[in-house]
Amino acid sequence: MHLSYPPELPVSEQRDRIVAAIRDQQVLIIIGDTGSGKTTQLPKMCIEAGRGANARIGCTQPRRIAALSVADRVAEETRAPEKVGYKIRFHDQTTTNTLIKFMTDGVLLAETRQDQQLRQYDTLIVDEAHERSLNIDFLLGYLKNLLPVRPDLHLIISSATIDAEKFSTHFGGAPVISVSGRTYPITTLYREAADEDDAEISYVDQAIAAVEELTLQPLGGDILVFMPTERDISDTLDGLQHLSDSHLLLPLFGRLPAADQRKIFRPSHRR
Repeated sequence: MHLSYPPELPVSEQRDRIVAAIRDQQVLIIIGDTGSGKTTQLPKMCIEAGRGANARIGCTQPRRIAALSVADRVAEETRAPEKVGYKIRFHDQTTTNTLIKFMTDGVLLAETRQDQQLRQYDTLIVDEAHERSLNIDFLLGYLKNLLPVRPDLHLIISSATIDAEKFSTHFGGAPVISVSGRTYPITTLYREAADEDDAEISYVDQAIAAVEELTLQPLGGDILVFMPTERDISDTLDGLQHLSDSHLLLPLFGRLPAADQRKIFRPSHRR
C-alpha cells in the first residue's frame, strides 16, 4: 500500500506527531478545521503507526455520500482499491482483503449487535464527531465502555468544532492535537429582490434564473445548487435542460443509487 501525504494539506505538516500519538495512545482527539485533510489522511497515518496489522481500521462518516466519496479518494491515494472498502445501508463493498473500511455511524452501531466487542477492528476513527447525532453519542458511550475490555483497540475522535477539553476529560485525559484548516476567499452576491408582480415566482424558478446568469459569466468552475426536496431537484434539472449541450447536469439526493452518487464526485467527463 502506497503511503504518501499531499503537502498542501495542513494535516500533513503534523504527520510525525499524529503517527506517534496513534502508536502510543489508546484514545486520541484530533481537532481539524474543514479542509485540513484529516478525513482522508488519518487512516493512512494509522497504517504507518502499525495499526491494521491484526484487524481492520474502521472510519465512520455521518452520511452515506461521504463514506462513498472518501473511500474512493483513499483507494486512489493508496493505489490499493482492494484494501479500501465501504459499507452503507444495503451496500457492502468490503471483502476479506479490506484493510480500511469506511461506513456510516449507523452501520457501526448496528454491528455492535452481532459483535459486541467489535473484534474485526483494531482501530476506529469516529469522524465529524461535532455533529453529535444520536448514533454518534451512542457510539462514543459504547466505545468508552468497550475500551477497558479491549486494550488493543485504539480510538480516534476527529472533529472540527467539538469541545476538546470535555471530550478529553470524558476519555480519561486523552491527548488533543489541533490541525489548522484551509480557507478560500468567498464573494457573496445577492440578486435583486423580486417585484410585487414577481412575488409568485417560485424559488425553483429563481434558482434556474441564477444559474443561467452565472453560466454567462466568464468565470468557469462548477455550480452547486441546494434544494429542499427531491422534487425541487428534478424540477430544477428540467428547467436547465437547455444548458445540457454545454454543461454537465448532475442530480444528488439521498435515494439516488450509490453508483449515481459517485458520479457527482468523479464525473466521467467535463464539458
